[in-house]
Amino acid sequence: MKKIWLMLLLAIIGVLEANAQIYDPVDWEVAIEDVRGNEATVVITANIESGWHVYSQFIDQGGPIPTNFKFDEKGYSLVGSVTESPEAVSAFDPNFNMQIAWHKDEVQFLQKIKLSEPLVKVAGVLEFMVCNDTNCLPPEEVPFEVTVESKDSPATASKDSKDMDLAEPADGSTSSDEESVDTDNHVSSPANGSSAETDQELTSLESSSTHEGSASDDSSEDTTLWGIFLAGLIGGFAAFLMPCIYPMVPLTTSFFTKQSGSRSKGIWNAMLYGISIIVIYVSLGMVITLIFGASALNEAASSALFNLLFFAIIIVFAVSFLGAFEITLPSRFVNKMDAKSNRTGLIGIFFMAFTLALVSFSCTGPIIGYLLVEAVSKGSLLGPAIGMLGFSIALAVPFILFALFPSFLKEMPKSGGWLNTVKVSLGFLELALAFKFLSNVDLAYHWGILDREVFLAIWIVIFALFGFYLLGKLKLSEADKESITSLPRLFFAILIFSFTVYMIPGMWGAPLKAISAWLPPQPTQDFDLNKLNYANSGSGSEDVPVSADRKYTNLFEAPHGLDAFYDYEEGLAYAKKVNKPALIDFTGWSCVNCRKIEASVWPDPSVLNQLKSDFVLISLYVDDKTELEESEKYTSEFSGKRISRIGQKWSDMQASVFGTNSQPYYVIVDHEGEQLVPSMAFDLNIENYAEFLRKGTEAFKKTIKN
Repeated sequence: MKKIWLMLLLAIIGVLEANAQIYDPVDWEVAIEDVRGNEATVVITANIESGWHVYSQFIDQGGPIPTNFKFDEKGYSLVGSVTESPEAVSAFDPNFNMQIAWHKDEVQFLQKIKLSEPLVKVAGVLEFMVCNDTNCLPPEEVPFEVTVESKDSPATASKDSKDMDLAEPADGSTSSDEESVDTDNHVSSPANGSSAETDQELTSLESSSTHEGSASDDSSEDTTLWGIFLAGLIGGFAAFLMPCIYPMVPLTTSFFTKQSGSRSKGIWNAMLYGISIIVIYVSLGMVITLIFGASALNEAASSALFNLLFFAIIIVFAVSFLGAFEITLPSRFVNKMDAKSNRTGLIGIFFMAFTLALVSFSCTGPIIGYLLVEAVSKGSLLGPAIGMLGFSIALAVPFILFALFPSFLKEMPKSGGWLNTVKVSLGFLELALAFKFLSNVDLAYHWGILDREVFLAIWIVIFALFGFYLLGKLKLSEADKESITSLPRLFFAILIFSFTVYMIPGMWGAPLKAISAWLPPQPTQDFDLNKLNYANSGSGSEDVPVSADRKYTNLFEAPHGLDAFYDYEEGLAYAKKVNKPALIDFTGWSCVNCRKIEASVWPDPSVLNQLKSDFVLISLYVDDKTELEESEKYTSEFSGKRISRIGQKWSDMQASVFGTNSQPYYVIVDHEGEQLVPSMAFDLNIENYAEFLRKGTEAFKKTIKN
């Protein structure tokens, strides 16, 4: 009988752990390494459980909270800034509409310091967030402290001499005494001067954190590189159709087939020519990587200054393609390379390819420039080289194919005004894409200039002009004076005008899911018919309180016209007043999965109608930094930490009351705050969420009857 009760008890414990769990996926260690004279390196290591990740320092505002460090510079000074090893995984996150960089498994943060005293305690606070693909933990500040002793100090010299003269005891013990200090962060360190390992004292910091999974493995980086490679291929093919390259194909192919002496030698020379093109452009990508370096590429991915510079560069390239001017290299340099191409053998073929790259720069420069800017903005170390590899392959392969099959030259369309049409079309596309970089800057600095409808208005005008150009109604040069619109131009014009018409409803709040990743976030829309509809329809309840009378309504806004509370006690009191259950929504500014639920699940009528009519919604932001009133600040009985911010209050409540610290997390409670049904975390299945709400309503009705 006892065994049966024991098995039941273990089963209950297992169920409780499966439904509510305090996550602790990161173990922090602080050490002092590389002590040389009065200089040393502080090494802060994060050991991360499989499936979780912490975020890099190099993330712009508006996204997840980056890892950051604050040092109390007493007795020492910082040399440079904190570096990261290994390089962070980086990818564009459409949910945040920005570049995100993160670390998994293990990462070291290194800070060099210069000591001004013989014995120094290096203390500070680190802040970080941790997420996996479904859960996001609240951001947390973790104090750390470690002792470092200068190698120049007399104590160190005396200790080092003893270590050299004294043998180790036979029993393997050391002559040092160890002191352990247990705190809520599990900090422990050896006593000062205890052994030669004083120079590498460890401080173990175990804690948890918050955030959401934009991507948590190397597959995201691989996807980014593949995207850059494909963009390079498309750009290389477009460059091949430029007026500076396309007419040169018959001449170059004729040179290899007729002047090489034999067909086999001509094919071999053409292959060397193609390989030389690839080497030249990939080398350009590698040079960009070497100039910037890994850390600078990551910083450029989210830097407002870089994005503003990229915008200016792409605008210049676009205007060049539209016919305002041509970007050319110095003629003296081009002539020197052309002279070297007259040599025979491999060197001559290489300089022929180099001359092609230089002569065609006025056409390929804007394409190459955009590809390199895009690759750098992704923050990937290999991005520029991979982009140039795709570009050069698409550019080189046609020369090789035509050398292998010269008869194909007869099937090539003849050069003409259509080549200029391709060039101008790319100019319109680059002009539109440039505003994406300007949008990044606008969002980072909260200028509010390039709101969603302004961005859309610019794109609508650009693509409408593009369509009129293809129809021959807008002429930008002498080459555009064709009286007849060809069928290809007509079909492309139809495509462009269709896309333009598709964007127009976005001016009034249509989601435009096909291009949402390129647009500023929906909340930046000043005029949104969805908001007006929500305002006119109300929240589904006739006794809705006045928003201005509730706490924190100036800080938060619920989506889809929902009328939410942002204070637990206030929301619970109102739920009791209107005799409805309360849905507690533990969420956060940085929680991507929270946004996914709100965008994909909540708008469905089977869910939204219940949220509006059957529940009082209480949204609690666990990562908000707003200071609490002095009377509301307290020391948590659960963690022992000082609670001084709104986010800390709700995070502490979630962990202490519901036994978990991940978001999104949804709990249905009665008027006394008692949980009615099992909670729900991240689940994009609409039927599951609707059923969760229905069960909550049924359970609440049963409590009323009882």
